Amino acid sequence: MVAIVQVDSFTDRPFAGNPAAVCVLDQPRDDAWLQAVAAEMNLSETAFLWPREPGAYDLRWFTPTVEVSLCGHATLASAHVLWEGRETGADTLRFATRSGELRARREGTWITLDFPATPARPIEPPTGLLEALGLTEPPHFIGRNDDDLLLELDSEAAVRAVAPDFGRLGALDLRGVMVTARAEATTQPGGAKEADFVSRFFCPSGGVDEDPVTGSAHCTLGPHWAERVGRDEVTGYQASTRGGFVRVRVRGDRVDLIGQTITVLRAELADGALAPPR
Repeated sequence: MVAIVQVDSFTDRPFAGNPAAVCVLDQPRDDAWLQAVAAEMNLSETAFLWPREPGAYDLRWFTPTVEVSLCGHATLASAHVLWEGRETGADTLRFATRSGELRARREGTWITLDFPATPARPIEPPTGLLEALGLTEPPHFIGRNDDDLLLELDSEAAVRAVAPDFGRLGALDLRGVMVTARAEATTQPGGAKEADFVSRFFCPSGGVDEDPVTGSAHCTLGPHWAERVGRDEVTGYQASTRGGFVRVRVRGDRVDLIGQTITVLRAELADGALAPPR
């Protein structure tokens, strides 16, 4: 039996935050099978992990179309699933990934992920970017990390109003785009909580037009806003349709991403789905 668990991450209630599928295997499977399962799940990410030693796992993440090098919400979901099952006694988990070793530790009802910081470097906007996002006013800041662009807009309302042309955006030579601004109200959808900034994340080239809550984006957003508000700890609200909160603690070249999780679905793959895809 191979179980699949669907977990909503960066939320404390079902049907909010970012859903991820988690598949814990006894041993590695070939890439084609992993990608086929992720396509079948059709979520922004499906996480696959298998044990290396007690408390340590190999971890890979797939969108419906590609493998990605870093994913926060599916790592949060993976730790949650392990603590509900085979790792009930471990307070810290280690994951070997394409982005190096990542760690998760539980702190009450919260999970803290130890991730690399990926600050954005200022750049000129790529040709066609602003038009693809439907922006008529230049952003306050445009920067890039290794994979994605960050645009700081002048208001929360402007972030919420962005309506990309996903065909044009996906044709640009980049993975994803973050748009962000200072939060203007303490009450956000999902409950009265304070946020320092809001954001949205678009990644049509990776098979995800708009990601509900993007942990890896906060490796860039956290340092960006920590510098602007003058604190090492900041809270972001990702203003997608589902919405979710990410607390970020900046520690030099590392960040802590802190969030909550809830299981919404448990299933198992049928015997016929365990064979390699044809």
